[in-house]
Amino acid sequence: MADVPVLTTPRLILRGHRLEDFGAVAAMWADPATVRFIGKGEPFGEDVVWPRLQRSAGAWPILGYGFWAIEQAASGRLIGEAGFLEQHPPGAGPRTPEAGWMLESAAWGQGYAGEAVAAMLAWGDQRFARTTCVISPENTPSIALARRSGYREVGPAPLPADWIGPVFNAFERERPAGLG
Repeated sequence: MADVPVLTTPRLILRGHRLEDFGAVAAMWADPATVRFIGKGEPFGEDVVWPRLQRSAGAWPILGYGFWAIEQAASGRLIGEAGFLEQHPPGAGPRTPEAGWMLESAAWGQGYAGEAVAAMLAWGDQRFARTTCVISPENTPSIALARRSGYREVGPAPLPADWIGPVFNAFERERPAGLG
């Protein structure tokens, strides 16, 4: 069973999700601006957010990695989520963690995403030879952050055959030489 490591940056604390995070997480996922480029771009209700929160907490003991809650160090306010997920069940192909990040819209444009992604990738580089991410082609700030973080675009993201929604671009990143 893996404990969720706590990562700190000058302005952020990346930590495991807690029950008391539910209200802040639900508010983020309910904000149309925040979720505009995630999935089908539709806000989630509490009935969807609750199992997502449990899944975030439950990935760590099963996989040894997962998503962190992003907390502003100065205020203690939860402003986002970032981490790694696994979309494929065991035996369904190579296990390549998918990186993801999301900040509430009020936290955009302040460098928090870059700070959080740098911390999680530094942690991930000690564990993973390769990671991927999928980003909406319209989400230019996330694409720019992915590229600054070493991701390169590899084409359209594979989507389920029954997917009815926007297309996404796939990106991949190899661990920098000398790490891991």
